[in-house]
Amino acid sequence: MTETGVELILVKEQNGVQFTSTTLVTPTPTQTNPSGEEERETWGKKIDFLLSVIGFAVDLANVWRFPYLCYKNGGGAFLVPYLFFMVIAGMPLFYMELALGQYNREGAAGVWKICPIFKGVGFTVILISLYVGFYYNVIISWAMFYLFSSFTGELPWVHCNNTWNSPNCSDWADNGSVSDIYKATPAQEYFERAVLHIQDSNGIDDLGRPRWQLTSCLAVVIVLLYFSLWKGVKTSGKVVWITATMPYVVLTVLLLRGVTLPGAIDGIKAYLSVDFLRLCDAKVWIEAATQICFSLGVGFGVLIAFSSYNKFSNNCYRDAIITSSINSLTSFFSGFVVFSFLGYMSQKHNVALDKVARDGAGLVFVIYPEAIATLPGSSIWAVIFFIMLLTLGIDSAMGGMESVITGLIDEFKFLHKHRELFTLFIVVATFLISLFCVTNGGMYVFTLLDHFAAGTSILFGVLIEAIGIAWFYGVDRFSDDIEEMIGHRPGRYWRLCWKFVSPCFLLFMVVVSFATFNPPNYGSYMFPAWANMLGWCLAMSSMTMVPLYAIYKLCTLPGKFCDRLAYAITPETEHHLVDNGEVRQFTEKSPGLPAVQTFHQLKIFVSS
Repeated sequence: MTETGVELILVKEQNGVQFTSTTLVTPTPTQTNPSGEEERETWGKKIDFLLSVIGFAVDLANVWRFPYLCYKNGGGAFLVPYLFFMVIAGMPLFYMELALGQYNREGAAGVWKICPIFKGVGFTVILISLYVGFYYNVIISWAMFYLFSSFTGELPWVHCNNTWNSPNCSDWADNGSVSDIYKATPAQEYFERAVLHIQDSNGIDDLGRPRWQLTSCLAVVIVLLYFSLWKGVKTSGKVVWITATMPYVVLTVLLLRGVTLPGAIDGIKAYLSVDFLRLCDAKVWIEAATQICFSLGVGFGVLIAFSSYNKFSNNCYRDAIITSSINSLTSFFSGFVVFSFLGYMSQKHNVALDKVARDGAGLVFVIYPEAIATLPGSSIWAVIFFIMLLTLGIDSAMGGMESVITGLIDEFKFLHKHRELFTLFIVVATFLISLFCVTNGGMYVFTLLDHFAAGTSILFGVLIEAIGIAWFYGVDRFSDDIEEMIGHRPGRYWRLCWKFVSPCFLLFMVVVSFATFNPPNYGSYMFPAWANMLGWCLAMSSMTMVPLYAIYKLCTLPGKFCDRLAYAITPETEHHLVDNGEVRQFTEKSPGLPAVQTFHQLKIFVSS
C-alpha cells in the first residue's frame, strides 16, 4: 500500500480566465525539508503545547503580585483597566508571537528571516531570558529550602528562640504595633536571617561566599531543569503535565481550607471591594498596563520557541485565546486564596488588613508561611504550599531556558546535533552566575537583577518586534501567513491592534518606564552609584542588540546602500525580487498594471 498524491493547481489571472492542471505525485517518505535538513520535531500531543504555554505564563507573579495590585487599586474596579489592556494589547501580542513562531518554525532570532534587519530583537529577547534565569532559579531554590525545612514536627519560623533570631524578634502577640520598624516577626527573621543570612553582609560590595545550603538547593533545581530540557519538547512536554497542573490542585485545596478560617470572608470582601474613584488615578491604569505586559510572558521569546514546534496547521488563534484567558483567570482565582489567608491573619492578630497585605517575596516567604504555621497540621500544609511554589517556578524557568536554547540552536545550525551538550552548557553557566545570588549579600544582587534585567528592556523588545511585523513585514502579509496555517485571515480588529494600537501602547509603556524610573533599594538599603550603572549596562546590553545587528547587517550585505537596505528589509526567500529591482514592502499597485497572479494549491493524498 503506497500513497499517491493528486495535486490540483488553479491559476487565476486578471482577465478572469482560469487554467487548471492536475498531476499525480508520490510524496517522499523521508522527513526532510527542501534544504535537505531533517524536519523539525513537534509536540507529542497538542495538550503538551498548551500546558507548556500555560505553565510558563502562570508563574509566581500570578500569586504574589496580581492579587495585591487588585486590592491596592480599587478591588474589582482594577479589573476594568486590566481587561481593557488585555484586549487591546495583551491578547493581540500573545497571538502575534504564537503565529510568528508557528509559521516560521524557528526560535526568537531565526524567525526574523522575514525581515533580516530586525534579527537583533531576537537576540535581545534571548539575552533577556538568559538574564532572568540568573535570578529566577534562585526563587525556586528558596522554595526548595523551605520545602526541606517543612519536614519537621514544628516549623522553624514559629518562635523567636532560634540561633538566627535577633533581639528585635517578637511574636505578633507581643507586638504593640506591627508597623514598629524595630520589631520583626519570626517568619520575617527566618527568611532574612536563616535563609538569606543578609545580616552577615553590609551591602552589594560585601557578598561573601555562597551558602552551601542554598547552593545545594540551586544545584537540585538546575539538575531538574536539565533533565526536563535535554531532549527537547519530547521531555519538557511530559514534565508540564505535573508542573502546570499541580498549582491548580494546590490552589483549590488551599482555597477550600482558607475559606473555613475566621476572617477569611472579610479578606475576600476587601479583595473584591469596588472603588471606581480609583480609576481616576493614572497610576492605577499604568500598573494595570504594566501587569499585562509582564504577566502574559510576551517578549521573552518563549511563546515563539514553543509555537515553533507546533504542526503547521495548528489553530494558533484558538490557542492564544485559551491560554491568555486561563492566565488571567488564574491570577484572579489566586486572589481568593491569598486574601482568605490574609483576612485570617488580620483577624487573628487584630490588625488592619493593609498591615499584613503585601506583594513580592514577602507574601510567599513571610506572610503565607506565618499563616500556615498557625494551622493544625501546619507542616503538611507547608509542604503542600511550597510544592506549589516549586511547580509554579519550574515550568516558567523551563520556558525561559527553552527560549535561549531553541533561539541559539536554530540560529547556529551545528548545535542541533549537540543539543544535550549545549543544554548542559547553558544550565551550568546559569548556575555559576546564580551563585552570586546565594551569598550572604545575594539578596542585593537578586534585587539589582530583578530591577534591571527585564524591565524597560523587555518593553523595548516587544515594541521593536511589533513594529518589525506590522510596518516592515506588513500586517497584510502576516495575515496571509496566518490564513495559510489556519484557513482564515485574522479579523480587522486584530489587524488594527497589530498595526496601530499595540505599537502605540508599547511606545507609551516604554516612555512611562523611563519617566517613572526609581533606583532599586532593599528595605532601607540604597544601592551605590556603581551598582546602578552596572544595572543600566545590563539592561542596555540587551537593547543595543537591535541597532548593533542592524548596522552589522547593512555593512555585510553586497551592493550600494540602497541595495543593502532593500535586502535587509526583504524576506530572505524573496531576495531574488530585489535582484529584479522589486521591494514588495514598498511597491504600490499602479492603475493599468497587471495584478500579481494568485495561486491556490490543493493536495489530496489517497491510498492506492
